[in-house]
Amino acid sequence: MALADEVASLDTLGIGELRARWSRLTGGPVPKVGTSMLRLALAWELQAHALGGFPRATSQALDQLGRGATRTAPPRAGMRLVREWQGQVHVVEIGEDEVIRWDGRTWRSLSEVARAITGTRWSGPAFFGLKTKPA
Repeated sequence: MALADEVASLDTLGIGELRARWSRLTGGPVPKVGTSMLRLALAWELQAHALGGFPRATSQALDQLGRGATRTAPPRAGMRLVREWQGQVHVVEIGEDEVIRWDGRTWRSLSEVARAITGTRWSGPAFFGLKTKPA
């Protein structure tokens, strides 16, 4: 069945059938929502399975917004992050190619740089001030 037809067929299902469909599709517990919201959630899940869903960064940002937790600004090309640690100033540059550079080397993440500087596990965005609490 085509994706558009699958989504359209959700309008004909009752709440019991929608719950069963959710369980089969996601393998998780059925959300405690009304019939119309469950139809919308199922339509999203069907499309996400067929088309790939959100990128990880988008899912994390939505999760942060939903919880009202901290917000993380992504490092952008051309950005310079400066942090003093134990009396020494550390400058991390995000190149135009979005490669993270510090101490003459390239790094996969800001968290790797923060660990190298401190010797302990840190969230790179928190260490460099990219993670903020909402107002």
